[in-house]
Amino acid sequence: MPMPLSFLPSLDPLVISAMLLIFLFSGLVKGFLGIGLPTAAMAFLTLVMEPTEAISLLTIPIIVTNFFQFSRSKERLQTARKYKYFALAIMVSIFITSWNITAFPTGFLTVAIGLAMVIFSANLLFGLSLPIGPGLRWQRGVGVLSGFLGGLSSIWSPPVAMYLMARDTPKEQFIAATGFLFLAGCFPLAFGLYLSGVLTPVTAIKSLMGLVVVLLGFRIGELLRGRVSQELFRKFVLIAFLVMGVRLIFAGIF
Repeated sequence: MPMPLSFLPSLDPLVISAMLLIFLFSGLVKGFLGIGLPTAAMAFLTLVMEPTEAISLLTIPIIVTNFFQFSRSKERLQTARKYKYFALAIMVSIFITSWNITAFPTGFLTVAIGLAMVIFSANLLFGLSLPIGPGLRWQRGVGVLSGFLGGLSSIWSPPVAMYLMARDTPKEQFIAATGFLFLAGCFPLAFGLYLSGVLTPVTAIKSLMGLVVVLLGFRIGELLRGRVSQELFRKFVLIAFLVMGVRLIFAGIF
């Protein structure tokens, strides 16, 4: 029996066009710099829709891209063993937060998204670091913070990256660890958003549409990597994220 057309979302052409362009740019940023997909998407999606809908649209793209990032790592098993408690803290925290996301006012979510963007860009622009010592309590603590931020904004990379940099993590291990810890949060985030009613069949269809365009943008970004000054593009994007993050904080407060 064919699926009734009423199941398909009634899509505003202008909103869908804007959404696809945003996902294309976000994929390009990810392909060019290797980072920044959720940050780039949230920076612009929040201009055309509510924060909760924007977060739900990112669900499928971040699951797929983080899966590919971690699957390429040569140190998957060692990484999973070393950071299993870090991952568990993220999973529990991000699930609880995303499950209860509708309990938070829109202004609070807007500020959380802006704060995540400011921390993300300032960390990469100015090399912010945390006084982090050895021990599992630091992994669990940063994991809970990362999950809380991720559940509110879909961006949980800043605390993760700052922890790994503070521990002087070697490059290959850094890439493997970020891939593992980002992937660990994706499924609990999606499940929490589903239970909260934010992730629906309609938003899932839109998220799949976004995934196709993200993958296209990712490939374009990879092709441009050798033709455009990476450092110049990186600084331009991060400064834009910083400004937009500050704008979101003010918009959420005032």
